[in-house]
Amino acid sequence: MSRATKTRPARKLVPAGMATARMASAPGVSESREPDAFRVWLRFLRLDQRLRLMMGRRLREIGLSIPQFDVLSALDQGAGITQRELAQKLFVTKGNVSGLIDRLVEAKLVERRSVALDRRSHSLFLTREGKRVAAAGFAVQTTFVEATLGQLPPHDLETLHLLLGQWRDVARQAGRGGSPEIADAPGEGAPGPKRQIG
Repeated sequence: MSRATKTRPARKLVPAGMATARMASAPGVSESREPDAFRVWLRFLRLDQRLRLMMGRRLREIGLSIPQFDVLSALDQGAGITQRELAQKLFVTKGNVSGLIDRLVEAKLVERRSVALDRRSHSLFLTREGKRVAAAGFAVQTTFVEATLGQLPPHDLETLHLLLGQWRDVARQAGRGGSPEIADAPGEGAPGPKRQIG
């Protein structure tokens, strides 16, 4: 009798968050295995999640959330943009960013000014206090990046920068061939799918 051959089961695609959780808790995952695209993808998702949590904790020490800092940062770089333009820049829906702006206006960090040619629209500006808080956020961000990514040797940073650029280009091409809305990241071309911000 011939020995039955084992067939390798097909890999099932699972939602990114679920895959990340499973990968994080899976026993016996060997780091010595030759990585494939799926394993690299999972590692990237896990790292992104961890970095956001770490950065979020540091921003909370100065009274900011990551979405709030995103808004202050965007307005520091583009004073006078409208709420619609801000939503596009942050990759979120206009309605979703509205409540966030309301809270920042209440905190006297952002102010709305009527647009002369369209009274229904408002330009957004940082207040003096908003500029101060934004600067504090930038300082936190710079310190965090230097303490993490900045610890890699310059050659590794150069290689990582190159690889991420290649990955971005492949993702753009894949998006153009399938769903146009995912072809480019915010600020890099066509607007993509909206995300939640709070």
